[in-house]
Amino acid sequence: MQHYYHPMSRAVTTDWMLHELDAEHEQIVIDFTKGENQTPAFRAINPMAKLPTLVDGDVVVTEAAAICLYLADKYIERGMAPPVDSPKRGQYYRYVLFCGSTLEPMFSVDDKEFNAQSVGWGDRERCMASVEAMTPEQGWVLGDAFSAADVVYGGTLDFAVQFGWIKAPSASVAAYVNRIRARPAYRATHDPSWYES
Repeated sequence: MQHYYHPMSRAVTTDWMLHELDAEHEQIVIDFTKGENQTPAFRAINPMAKLPTLVDGDVVVTEAAAICLYLADKYIERGMAPPVDSPKRGQYYRYVLFCGSTLEPMFSVDDKEFNAQSVGWGDRERCMASVEAMTPEQGWVLGDAFSAADVVYGGTLDFAVQFGWIKAPSASVAAYVNRIRARPAYRATHDPSWYES
């Protein structure tokens, strides 16, 4: 595994996780103060140009919480996550995801002097580059099988298109959203005006 890291980034969290697990890995320092995260080679791995980034064979995982979840499951025998069938699993997910989805945005918005490079979500250009790289041309985000990842990711893109946050979706985003909207469970839970336009 390769762990792309800088000591003044959120990669400190994933570095800690790797050490808690005693997981063998190569640490690759990316000096964002010198723009090393903006190179075409690194942007090909992570279009957000953010740290941390974990590469495990053909698997690329970005976002600190996702990396920690991935590693905890990869090394499940080391006890850093409750078993999949444990009633504690929901609470575990809540704590892992609460920080990035709620606390960091709140702290960043409260700090009137934040800059887009330092906040977790980056800036619009990098976010949309990631959306383009992550959105499947066909099928679903994990391949042929629809998953909870499509419910969350696809649902967010659907919402963003519906409310004009993505004003001119690319062909791949529009097609993916249309596949999401065609699902029977989606139609059973959403106002028809969302999918009949």
